[in-house]
Amino acid sequence: MIRFSIIIPVKEINAYVRETVPYILGLRNPDWELIIVPNAEAPSEWHDDRIRLMASCRVGPGVKRDLAAQSARGNILVFLDDDSYPRADLLDVAVPYFEDSGVVALGGPAVTSPQDGFWQRVSGTVFLSKLCCGAPERYVPLGHAREVDDWPSVNLMVRKDDFLSIGGFDSSYWPGEDTKLCLDLVKKVGKKILYVPELMVWHHRRSGWLKHLKQVGGYGLHRGFFVKAHPETSRRPAYFVPAAFVLFVLLSMFARCMPREIRMFIAAGWLAYGLALLKILADFLRYETLAVSCCSLWYAFCTHLVYGARFLQGLSTRALRSTLR
Repeated sequence: MIRFSIIIPVKEINAYVRETVPYILGLRNPDWELIIVPNAEAPSEWHDDRIRLMASCRVGPGVKRDLAAQSARGNILVFLDDDSYPRADLLDVAVPYFEDSGVVALGGPAVTSPQDGFWQRVSGTVFLSKLCCGAPERYVPLGHAREVDDWPSVNLMVRKDDFLSIGGFDSSYWPGEDTKLCLDLVKKVGKKILYVPELMVWHHRRSGWLKHLKQVGGYGLHRGFFVKAHPETSRRPAYFVPAAFVLFVLLSMFARCMPREIRMFIAAGWLAYGLALLKILADFLRYETLAVSCCSLWYAFCTHLVYGARFLQGLSTRALRSTLR
């Protein structure tokens, strides 16, 4: 019998959580409980025995999820973010995959919420090109179910027994706690993590340019540090490309002082990048309007720079301390 424990870490009960809970109540599969983990004690706003609140004090999302997992009554842990909400068939889609004992976890896409405004859609569109984020299947359903070794915790399900056997997230990293968890599941448990495109949740995006860049900068910082700390899934060429682009941009600033051959190389590099932007724009237009796609192109350029710069920072950091929300 498969029973699900849905876990949502939050700083406090907010508008996003109040939006999410009705969607959870509307899940077609009724075999679930919901554990919301705020910093401080708070009365429940929902009159359903399957919903409970568990105060954690001021700790990171990984620690909150570990605390909730200890008391979870289900055998499958469902990790969502406070600004995400599930499609009605989320649990039904998962059931047949967990009937295979060789599957330890499932991950699915976190699709931009249809309720998001223009600039939130712009932020979400940036992630829909492989030349921009490297993994558009994390943000839109693509292809068929397949094995993966790293998946974000905005939409991640894990067998409780296996999760506890490795100590859970056991991480103060944020973001990046999910990378460590998935690596431990694959290496220590020895079972498969599957990407399932039909396993969908909706996810609200950042509402402004600076918030978007802060988010992707956090990704870059932790990924750069993880190249040293967890090289098995982080030391991949694609993660280094934005950092190489940042170094190329710095080199271009001194082009006038360079020999002719280097200036030609720089010009060829910018031509190649321009062609890449055209491909990115074409990818965006598969999912969004021309106006959103064009604005997302500017976001994409800034994303490359900020992610690359923060990646280099993480690469040179000896000990990384994540800041709490």
